[in-house]
Amino acid sequence: MTILSKFRCITVDVTGTLMAYKGELGDYYCMAAKSVGLPCPDYKRVHEGFKLAYTEMAKNYPCFGYAAKMPNIVWWKTCVRNSFVRAGYEYDEETFEKIFRRIYASFGSAAPYTVFPDSQPFLRWLRQKGLKVGIVSNAEYRYKDVILPALGLNQGFEWDFGVFSGLEGVEKPDSRIYKIALERAGNIAPEEALHIGDSMRKDYVPAKSVGMHALLLDRFKTPDAEEWRKSGAVVLPDLVAAQDWLSRDEQVLL
Repeated sequence: MTILSKFRCITVDVTGTLMAYKGELGDYYCMAAKSVGLPCPDYKRVHEGFKLAYTEMAKNYPCFGYAAKMPNIVWWKTCVRNSFVRAGYEYDEETFEKIFRRIYASFGSAAPYTVFPDSQPFLRWLRQKGLKVGIVSNAEYRYKDVILPALGLNQGFEWDFGVFSGLEGVEKPDSRIYKIALERAGNIAPEEALHIGDSMRKDYVPAKSVGMHALLLDRFKTPDAEEWRKSGAVVLPDLVAAQDWLSRDEQVLL
């Protein structure tokens, strides 16, 4: 029997696991400012401003404003405005509206993202083997409805169900998001499920805490990967390696 035969469901993280951002976020914000005729801001300052603004919004209005019933577009408008302000750029309302609309549209499309070439084949392989495939992501609703489909990762073809923090009101590393995934998979027992992600804190630890199996991808050769291995985690370079690992004869499960 193969390792794969032990599982009925595999859940997968999105960013860093199935796809990545193209370039730096600050680039897109600065291009949006240039598109309305403004001098190009310092993208590093804007990038740093975004990190501060995003952290603040995530703390005050977690899960993209879920509990506060804040519309997604309002959450992002506040975050984008604060990103520029923290970087030292303030625009009048009309100018900012033009900039924001461009940014919001860009990040609601396939444009800023790139799918790893092994993602679609891996997900399809799992489904062909009869497994339930779930997406578990700290992302807003547009990932489910717009972004993933635009990237060729479609519900019903590459994945069966999704658990997105902006739609559920709970986000990784809260282990409840994995319990929701198990329920959505058909109340599958945690020992029959495997989660694949790229973060020890957000993916591996909380998935294991509910009784699931877990493995980590190290696509970008992070210095932390050696510590992950020392802690006993299975760490693989990509989904091709994950498929090979799952296809092995059963030995010791992670």
